[in-house]
Amino acid sequence: MVATASTMLPLGTEAPPFRLTHCVDQSEVALGTGNGRESLVAFVCNHCPFVIHLLDHLAPYFNQLAEDGASVYLISSNDVDKYPADSPEKMKALATENDFRFPYLFDPDQSVAKAYRAACTPDFFLFDGQNRLYYRGRYDESRPGNGLPVTGQDLKDAMTNLLAGEPPPEAQHPSMGCNIKWKPGNEPGYFNS
Repeated sequence: MVATASTMLPLGTEAPPFRLTHCVDQSEVALGTGNGRESLVAFVCNHCPFVIHLLDHLAPYFNQLAEDGASVYLISSNDVDKYPADSPEKMKALATENDFRFPYLFDPDQSVAKAYRAACTPDFFLFDGQNRLYYRGRYDESRPGNGLPVTGQDLKDAMTNLLAGEPPPEAQHPSMGCNIKWKPGNEPGYFNS
């Protein structure tokens, strides 16, 4: 498997708005607009080994964040014609099996992934209550096969600092994962910028 790194969208960037369909109940979900709540946007997919590696830890942690009042959004932007394991029906099954208590959203035209300059799965973006980017990068140092336990420490530390009113962490490391599976001719140009 080839690992792709995050593009590391500049800190302070305003969260690009979106309105997408929740794969479980077909409701329309929109990013909150500076409502004073922290927002976590994560680009994932069903079949990526990097996402699967984190899933048992990520699901309960994200459930807790949602219960504590943060807005949590998981988004899959992959080309489902070539990767049917990432279809909305399979997304619904994964969300149900893992008891997601937050929306798992489908980005059919890949416009949301492009707006966030998302590059890989998983790719994490944490925004403050004014929808300004506070943290982007990895969940933690663990990767499939490297023997390190999954802790979510990088993201947890960022959330702790944000809730404490601290400045963003100085050390922000790119996430690593499978590249987003772009539709033919839809590949973004930001990888060369």
